[in-house]
Amino acid sequence: MADEIKYEYKTVRAVRGTDRLVISKMQNDGWELVDQAQNTLRSNLNFRRPKKPQPWLLIGTAAAALVILAIVIGAASALSSGGEEKDESEKSAAAASEKPSATPAPGAAESAATEVITPQNNPEFAALLKGDYCDDANLDFATRHKGETVAFNGSIVNMTPHGDYDTRYDFLLGPGDKGPNTTAGPAFKYEDRNILDLKLTGQKIPATVGAGDKFRFVANVGEFNADQCLFLLDPVSTELR
Repeated sequence: MADEIKYEYKTVRAVRGTDRLVISKMQNDGWELVDQAQNTLRSNLNFRRPKKPQPWLLIGTAAAALVILAIVIGAASALSSGGEEKDESEKSAAAASEKPSATPAPGAAESAATEVITPQNNPEFAALLKGDYCDDANLDFATRHKGETVAFNGSIVNMTPHGDYDTRYDFLLGPGDKGPNTTAGPAFKYEDRNILDLKLTGQKIPATVGAGDKFRFVANVGEFNADQCLFLLDPVSTELR
């Protein structure tokens, strides 16, 4: 019994069409697929992996050492903070008297904050569109640019009804023109949207949309679901190409 393997378990819900991608990502992280249950819209994927023993004694010793180190550093900081604060105060006063106050140009800060990120003006985003859909770069980009606006040429990879509604969908988008055959770049997703939510624009506005259709997508950056490798976006405008 002492050698019996103990497992931890995890269930991941994946949108139909992304099962293979999710399974590959989990297996790379050491998880073993146990079974999966599918319906018309989603799959429940059940995984397990051996539990790692926790070196509690070493963790406790390290924690105690960190506490002692924090006390020593805090005491040293308290002794020196008085003199440093005085020096900084004098330097700030001198700098204020020597330099005239500068007023930023009207609209400059707003312009910088509202710049749309594209593959042309942002090398990081350009590399992301050609990278792996499950790479950590997706999480890094989503974390640092959440709420900002991106624009790219892409196509609809998959479009499935959301829940019990026949007018609301989950749109899976990919960069480039390959539609369902897209293999590179993030798995962008518009979740629980109707056609009007896409905010179709341009000279040719289609009455309906489907997998394979090519658009110029403009969207706000949302979260990256690392378990499902899905990059959530919020549509701003969608123009037929």
